[in-house]
Amino acid sequence: MAEAHGRRPVSVRSVNCPNCGAATAVRTFGHAVNVVCQSCGSILDAANPGVTILQRFTEAVREEPLIPLGTRGKLLDIECEVVGFQVRQIVVDGVAYRWREYLLFNPYREFRYLTEYAGHWNVVSTISALPDGGPTPDESTRSYGEREYRHFQTADATTTFVLGEFPWQVRVGDTTTGSDYVAPPFMLSAEVDADKEVTWSLGRYVRGDEIWSSLSLSGAPPDPIGVFANQPSPFGDAPRAMWRTASRLAALAALLWIVHLASARGTQAFAQAYTFEPNAAAETSLVTPVFELDGRPTAVEIETTTSLDNQWMFVGYALVNDETGQAFEVGRDVSYYRGYEDGESWTEGSPSDTVELPSVPRGRYFLRIETEGERTAVPVRYRVRVVRDVSSSLRFLVALVLIAIPPILASWRAAMFEGRRWQESDHG
Repeated sequence: MAEAHGRRPVSVRSVNCPNCGAATAVRTFGHAVNVVCQSCGSILDAANPGVTILQRFTEAVREEPLIPLGTRGKLLDIECEVVGFQVRQIVVDGVAYRWREYLLFNPYREFRYLTEYAGHWNVVSTISALPDGGPTPDESTRSYGEREYRHFQTADATTTFVLGEFPWQVRVGDTTTGSDYVAPPFMLSAEVDADKEVTWSLGRYVRGDEIWSSLSLSGAPPDPIGVFANQPSPFGDAPRAMWRTASRLAALAALLWIVHLASARGTQAFAQAYTFEPNAAAETSLVTPVFELDGRPTAVEIETTTSLDNQWMFVGYALVNDETGQAFEVGRDVSYYRGYEDGESWTEGSPSDTVELPSVPRGRYFLRIETEGERTAVPVRYRVRVVRDVSSSLRFLVALVLIAIPPILASWRAAMFEGRRWQESDHG
């Protein structure tokens, strides 16, 4: 069928290792340049008909790939077979960070790579078009396609283990300089080898369970550790969407607040002047005449205007429903001090005070007033005024806070996730 469509059937041959004599299958015949003996770890020149040894390892350190060589499946809608495996590492501040790379082969498509670090996976393909900014990597932002990629890290990577076959010359100990740029879930990477040749590639983050399902692997993938460079945020655009919703709700709350301000009557229900005698033997208390609070349940404001002068007094109010006995109690400290010091006058406090009682039902009410203060010979005159249906911004402010809390929390969590991502970069 492949020949009927003008395609060459995939062939597999084997080579015998000159070092140990073991036979090693070559799945990418015609593409393979290097083949690694699975018995002794020697790296063989597959392009040489005589199969010479390029690098000998009699006591090779074995690394078991999580995905066995020869595994077949479909990744990102492309059929592929795992034909090569290598382990690479970078060293930062004396700490080695290792990752695994699997070479994926499709005879009718390009080679691709599957990388894994700490349970984070990427499907990677080389790209032929250069990103904006030129072929040489640096720390500037790069554009490719319709995305901008921020520089994440530049480091020297060393190959520590190889297995299988590769379409390029590979050795244990090979070192390249890699630069990574991220725009989650994508990663743009550049590798510069010893000959100063630059290879650009594009990776896409894929979850481990998707890899296991696509390749029909048994067991479960390793759990991801930490936040990877191009790992997509689990919050996505949720914070932005929540802020859009919050702005609409805030606009609605502002409209209702404006309507409330325009409709508030501010009607005086009671006003009376009294005198507080600080030298009285007992605490002063009194009860006002009954007054009417009509209309719908609205805020009630109690104003206290005093003649305090370098004095303080405490006023305790209880607004009591004459019919039901329901009481709204509040206590206020009122003080006013002034003086002259170092050529400048100063004041502290205010001789007037205002307190608001929210949502008081209609009915007949009276005030019970209790006063106390410092013992002086100067009486304090004060006037009490009760205003019904006053405009109040308290509910509007509370509504704004409640509206803002969800997007603030979502943005904070998203920022924490991004902080964990970038603390692992060169710009942490």
